[in-house]
Amino acid sequence: MPRRATPTDGRGIPEKPYFKIGEAARLCGVKPYVLRYWETEFKSVKPQKTRSQQRLYKRRDIELLLKIRHLLYDKRYTIEGARTRLRALGHDEEGPVPAQPAAQTGIAPETLRKIKQGLQDLIRICAEES
Repeated sequence: MPRRATPTDGRGIPEKPYFKIGEAARLCGVKPYVLRYWETEFKSVKPQKTRSQQRLYKRRDIELLLKIRHLLYDKRYTIEGARTRLRALGHDEEGPVPAQPAAQTGIAPETLRKIKQGLQDLIRICAEES
């Protein structure tokens, strides 16, 4: 049976401004996909992203991830229980992080309304001809 990686404690975090996801995962003793999953479940886990969408974790992010790992793996909390505990510890936690809204297009609302009306007219015309 494979052994689970041992996480570092808060004192074992190197003095660096940022950590890539692989380094963060190694420090926390989990796989990178686990950190990506935790981002969807814990509102407080929000690493910065580069232009190429590479995640960059700060020291405080690693400390939070270590708390989450401790609650889930050592204390055997559920995701919801860990969220509740983090909220009690002062972290900004609610339910799962909602999906990000679509990017702003920069098109004026009036222009979008006209496009929508034109499409509805086109659909109506096509339906009448069928």
